[in-house]
Amino acid sequence: MKAWIAYAVCAVVWGSTYFAIALGITSFTPFGMVATRYLLGGAVAFGLSRLLGEDLPLLRDLPHLAFVGVLLLGCSNALVTWAEGFVASGVTAILCSMTPLLYGLMGREALGLRRWCGLGLGLLGVVILSRPGQASFHAGGIAAILLATVTWAYGTLHGKRHVKGRGLLGQVAVQMGAGGLLALLLVPFTGGFLHAPVTLKAALAVGYLTVFGSVVAFSAFAYLAKVWSPTRMGTYAYLNPLVAVLLGSAFLGEPFGPRLVAGMAVILASVAIVQFQARPVPAENA
Repeated sequence: MKAWIAYAVCAVVWGSTYFAIALGITSFTPFGMVATRYLLGGAVAFGLSRLLGEDLPLLRDLPHLAFVGVLLLGCSNALVTWAEGFVASGVTAILCSMTPLLYGLMGREALGLRRWCGLGLGLLGVVILSRPGQASFHAGGIAAILLATVTWAYGTLHGKRHVKGRGLLGQVAVQMGAGGLLALLLVPFTGGFLHAPVTLKAALAVGYLTVFGSVVAFSAFAYLAKVWSPTRMGTYAYLNPLVAVLLGSAFLGEPFGPRLVAGMAVILASVAIVQFQARPVPAENA
């Protein structure tokens, strides 16, 4: 049940962050926002870790945790944040949804034909949902998102293979601190922290990204990476755009029609195919 709750958190919370990032970058530079949310988030995670009396991360895990944090947060998330200034959210959702396929390829999982078909079906569902043909393409932004998905997949697999200790929130704090520190070092060379006055919407968006997108959802992701296979875990990326569409329809009055229903149905079918293995047929008694 804990794993399913963590999966739901990744699907719902990260599905809402596309909109929050778009609001945040109206005032913050990409690296300024990444540095702010992850340095603050890392401090909160470490404080919670000590308050709850968790084990500290193992010394041998620290280099691996820092490496994962740099790849996932300092590089991958920063690239997606930058790309959202040029690439429509629908195209961004499709490219980010390639992550489960990359987990299967890079992790060399023995998925079988059934699950490979499920992964392909999920990507098709995101395409139906996001209408990429209605958006203009920015070559640099698309390249950045593709690089971000590869970096995210590789970093996740590296952490799963090499990080063995306990203390989930402490591990998350190290990862967010490393990613935020890299972004902080790059801030002076990428336009500073801000490119426009901070609006209330931008400030609230960064606050939401810090607490929910970083501390809550990334902690859930770190836990899920320990207890589920990468490909099974990665199907949350198919649900993120579905959640974004539902939120847009519920709170922003965006149209909800047959195309969205079809896309959602395909996505949910693909997630079911990947998540639930067929039960083996019991052998007959001799």
